[in-house]
This record gives sequence, structure tokens and C-alpha cells, in this order.
Amino acid sequence: MSKLNQISVGIRESKLSRAQTDILLKQLINATDNMSIESFSIKTIKTKGDIHNVHRLDQIGGKGLFIKEIEKNIINSSVDVGIHSMKDVPAEDSFNDLEIICWLERENHRDALISNSGQKFFDLPPGAIIGTSSIRRRAQILSLRKDLRIKLLRGNVDTRIKKLRENNYDAIILSLAGLKRLGLIDHVTEELNEEQFPPAASQGTVGVQSKRGSILKKLFGLINHHKTEIESLTEREVLKKINANCNSPISVYAKITDNMISLKCDIYDHEGNKLFSNKILDEKNQYVRLANNLAKLILDDIGQEKIDKLDELNDFDYAP
Repeated sequence: MSKLNQISVGIRESKLSRAQTDILLKQLINATDNMSIESFSIKTIKTKGDIHNVHRLDQIGGKGLFIKEIEKNIINSSVDVGIHSMKDVPAEDSFNDLEIICWLERENHRDALISNSGQKFFDLPPGAIIGTSSIRRRAQILSLRKDLRIKLLRGNVDTRIKKLRENNYDAIILSLAGLKRLGLIDHVTEELNEEQFPPAASQGTVGVQSKRGSILKKLFGLINHHKTEIESLTEREVLKKINANCNSPISVYAKITDNMISLKCDIYDHEGNKLFSNKILDEKNQYVRLANNLAKLILDDIGQEKIDKLDELNDFDYAP
């Protein structure tokens, strides 16, 4: 920590990162007797994903584009912790001496459609242009409607909505969690059905990262949401075991109910065909076994080679 005993926090340079950080730090302040917002100093850090905000993420490095610069700042002690959208954090650790020390309670995990016309997904006319930057969402759109056009959409949430309102798109798909945390829920035309648009691993989840063994782990542990932690770790373990990442057309979603945990995975090809879909159940404390079992089912069914090839997509934009 710094000489002033402030905790230095590294975040992305975006309104959503700031909003998520405000929510998390307020929870921490409320959980302690002697902390205030002055106990923290916020350092905004430009990440590669923010700098290259018009390119396809999978073609400029893919894994960790929104976190690597923050992680380097933690490693060199420029900041004490980093706060991340866990969907952006690769399942395979980039630095072994870093760890997630706190998980904020998961916000709604669904996707949301915003359309200029107010029409819902299945009411959009054939040829309507739908915007996304997600290869998963692209595949899910194609699995349901091959008569729509798909066009790459990059930038922060405000920029994406602005591009929609300027009629560059007829509709766009965003994470519902981000819209809720930004207070932009009024823009939502439709909460998309999670059976048709199952979420990315860790969607709606925020984590705090620090060096392993940091004295801050106990402090942030005061607000750690254990249920979210277990669910997210389960989802991430599947991605790790099948060597997949957030740029693949893959959904993994875990949910704890009482003492049981369910785990569902859907994998698509780039034409929208479903390659794999299964949901299995186990006891909550056996979440690692559950993840390993599902990963084995995936690998036995479609094989590592086919999963690896899902990283390859020539043309993101699609026209029927």
C-alpha cells in the first residue's frame, strides 16, 4: 500500500469500470468501521482492448486484452489491486503470482437487446442489422435467425448505444449486467431468453485481483460473495480444461440451488449450428469434479481439435 495508507485500485478507463468499482468499494466501506472513499485512490489504466476499440478482439490478441496492463501494474506495485469484469479475465492465469481475492455478487447474467424500432428479437424484419462484438452472440443470432445481418460493434456501452441511435444498426446486444450497473436499463427493449442466448462464463461477475498472499485478502474477504465465487470458478474451470476462451462461441453457466450446483454448456460453430449442449448436476462442494466431468463430456463428444478451430473466424460481419 502507499505511504498514505490508501489502497491503490487499478481499473479500466470506462464508465462501467468506474460504476462497478463504486459499487464494490461502497460495500467494503459499509462492511468496515474505519474506512471511507478517501481510503482508496483510483488509477485508470488504458488497456490494449480500450486503445484498439474498432478492431476485432480475437484478431489483436484476444485473451486478456482488457486486463493485462492492469495486471502488470499490480505486479510492479503501481497499484495494490485491480478490479475486473471477470468475463474479460482468461480462465488460464497469465501471472501465477496473482489471484482473485474477492468476488462481487453476480448481477443478472442475461443478454439484452436494444432496438431503435422497439421491436423484439424475433420481430425484427429480415435484413435488419444487429450489432455485437461477441463471437458467442454472433453464433447464437445465426442459430435462431439467418435472415438478419450482423455487423461488428466495438466501443464502450455509451459509444455502442450512440452508434445504434445514429442508425448504424437496427438493434444491438449487450450484457444486461453492465446496463443495470450504469443505470441504463430504460434503454432495454428485451431481456433475451437465456435458453436461446445462454451467457458467457462469468458474465455479470466482478472480481478483485491482487498479488498472492496480499494482506488485503482478509479485508476484501469481508464482502466476498461465496456463491458467486463457486459458480464462476466452476464455469472458468470448464473453459480451462477444454482450452477455450471468451472469444469462442461457447456458453458456460453454473447455478447453485440449496446444496446442489448445476452446470450447463452450449457450444456453437460459426454458422450457428449447435455442436454441444448438456447440463449436469452435482453437490455444491463437488464443483471441481462437476467442471471436470462436463469438460470430459465435451472433449469426448467433439474433441479438442474442433474446439481449437473455433478460434478461427475470417469474416465477422454476416449478410444473408
